[in-house]
Amino acid sequence: MSSTTDPRDMRWVGSTYSDGQGGQCVQWAPDHARATGDFLVRDSKTPNSPHLALTREGFDGLVQFAKRHG
Repeated sequence: MSSTTDPRDMRWVGSTYSDGQGGQCVQWAPDHARATGDFLVRDSKTPNSPHLALTREGFDGLVQFAKRHG
């Protein structure tokens, strides 16, 4: 992660590919991505656990994987 922003202070958005029942939910921080180019991804069930920091290409790959394997 190239930023020192505390992930707990960010706005996290649930993926539209998550189950919608509050169970398996992947979240990402779109405002942070726009500001820094780092695409942060986390598990909503453990928001204070480590998160992934992906490049735009890595994030696009994750989205494409979710679309194929929903």
